[in-house]
Amino acid sequence: MAIDLSLDPELDGLRARVEQFVTDVVIPLEPRARGERGVEEDLRLELQAAAKAAGIFAPTVATDLGGLGLDWRSTAVVLEAAGYSLIGPLALNAAAPDEGNLHLLASVATVAQRERYLVPLASGAIRSAFAMTEPAPGAGSDPTALQTTARRDGDEWVIDGRKWFITGAEGAGFFICMARTATEGKTVRSTMFFVDPDNPGLEIVRRIGSLDHATPGGHCEVMFDSCRVGADAVLGEPDRGFEYAQVRLNPARLTHCMRWLGVARRARDTALDYVAQRSLFGQRLGDLGMAQQLVADTEIDLAASRALLTQACWALDTSAPADALVPATKVFVSEAVGRVVDRSIQLCGAYGVSDDSPLGWFLREIRPFRIYDGSSETHRWSLARRTLRAHVARSSAGS
Repeated sequence: MAIDLSLDPELDGLRARVEQFVTDVVIPLEPRARGERGVEEDLRLELQAAAKAAGIFAPTVATDLGGLGLDWRSTAVVLEAAGYSLIGPLALNAAAPDEGNLHLLASVATVAQRERYLVPLASGAIRSAFAMTEPAPGAGSDPTALQTTARRDGDEWVIDGRKWFITGAEGAGFFICMARTATEGKTVRSTMFFVDPDNPGLEIVRRIGSLDHATPGGHCEVMFDSCRVGADAVLGEPDRGFEYAQVRLNPARLTHCMRWLGVARRARDTALDYVAQRSLFGQRLGDLGMAQQLVADTEIDLAASRALLTQACWALDTSAPADALVPATKVFVSEAVGRVVDRSIQLCGAYGVSDDSPLGWFLREIRPFRIYDGSSETHRWSLARRTLRAHVARSSAGS
């Protein structure tokens, strides 16, 4: 049976509208996002109001919440188009961490929790933060190293612990905090809790300086000190936090890939504009063999990234096995995007590293992608273990 990868006319039209919106509205506003404070609240609200007016707001959100209700394959097309600017996905309310939290709440939250947290988040009225990562020796790439605890006290839970590098914490309308709630031998169980920003047991200790600056609210260190929440603050069921994290993390890893693929394409286009007009040694830079190799390798990385991403999104859409596809896609795309941006800078020379081009900004923002949502090394280790286990199981079954 033939595989049709063409876009249906409606999706292709939406892609074109998003691309035009990014070109006409978003890119001219980028200078306001390039400082150390990144995107301030007034810029976020301005961008999102413009996206709503253009009819392209919230592509990943269900239609009953005011979104476009796209499946994952369609989302990949739209978020790549939005990602042509670093702040394009934010304009569409499809940037981290809110996009991942939207998906998590739509899947797990109660009716009351949806009304209190999901509805305003989906509309862009508030932002959110997902508090799982901790300073060493706490949870990072290994979530089972979770040090933050939550214990029952009558009808309440008391949360204690320190979280680190929590994206979007400053100004967040709510936090989803992951805490250890049970330990049985070597088995650790966790629970997710909603924590409001005015809770007296929650403190934003500091905003952490980092390579990347574009995310509203920065990356923060957050303290939970005898932080009391009610039973209605439990997201889903107690002790199922790690299970719910997978609901959030696999799609979030792919949406990261979608957005960054747009950035890579912008970097490629910036370099092509330069090599097409720059003359060296009596000829156009783009006609030199070594420059052409860099251009060709970039095209290969973009095409391979898009193909992997399409297959992984198909797996999510059809409930096909994705446990191997998602980490493979995240590793390849994160590294390919880095290569594309780096080659683009090399092709542009001094222009590439100057503030006259966006490439230096892109490099700062995309480098952490190989660490966020699981480092490349962690995903490779996981993928290798899964592959070996499957091979051994097949060999045993055939013997």
